Amino acid sequence: MSWGYTQANGPSTWAASFPGAGGAAQSPIDIKTNKLKHDGSLASIAVNYKSEAQYTATNTGTGFKVDLQKASELSGGPLNASYKLEQFHWHWGSSDSTGSEHTIDGKQYAAELHLVHSNSKYSSFSEASSKPDGLAVIAVMIEAGSANEAFQDMVAVSKNVNGCGDTCKVKKSFNPSVLLPARSNEFYTYHGSLTTPPCNESVQWIVLRQSVQYSSGQLGALRSLASCEAGGCIITNHRPVMPLGGRAVSASFK
Repeated sequence: MSWGYTQANGPSTWAASFPGAGGAAQSPIDIKTNKLKHDGSLASIAVNYKSEAQYTATNTGTGFKVDLQKASELSGGPLNASYKLEQFHWHWGSSDSTGSEHTIDGKQYAAELHLVHSNSKYSSFSEASSKPDGLAVIAVMIEAGSANEAFQDMVAVSKNVNGCGDTCKVKKSFNPSVLLPARSNEFYTYHGSLTTPPCNESVQWIVLRQSVQYSSGQLGALRSLASCEAGGCIITNHRPVMPLGGRAVSASFK
């Protein structure tokens, strides 16, 4: 693989092959709550997620991804258009106390869920990912705790894609809204990048304030997926926080 999370090809090496990774508006970041800009003009985000009749799960070799049929939409908040939900995936670490990409006041969570949307005005995800307003990603912080019933469906599916590159089409109704916390209208937002190569700076991030819980066993299921590196499993797949620079982080709440 041309990139990964080992010392040889990990995040510190990405910019050599993917110049975008060395940009000034990279993600993730540490969100400092004492430096937030409360934006009273931020409307509530409209999460119009619908049940999908089927979806495709993939072990990418660096993570676990679920591709959808683009039936779900996101608008409002900091967005000036409607965005289609393309896929969702997770980032995690080697233990239940480390794994999220974003941190809040320096606190790292056990894992992080990303729901990736593309601007409906663009003809393809590839085109959208090259535009400054192309993508919107909802990030959900995950803490170790009680078992999450909604995520258990994904745990079951992950067992069918244990090997590197394995793909499984699941013909079962699933509504991605069950993966969100109850209060999805309290969020932090800023402009940044994809957190994996090519790290295009095309993302409006919507980091939800309220976290959800997964059990230790559920988090362990993610770490048991086979890696595309030589042997072993995907023990960790999170990028370290990047400099905020001159960017502002706004909040939808006081």
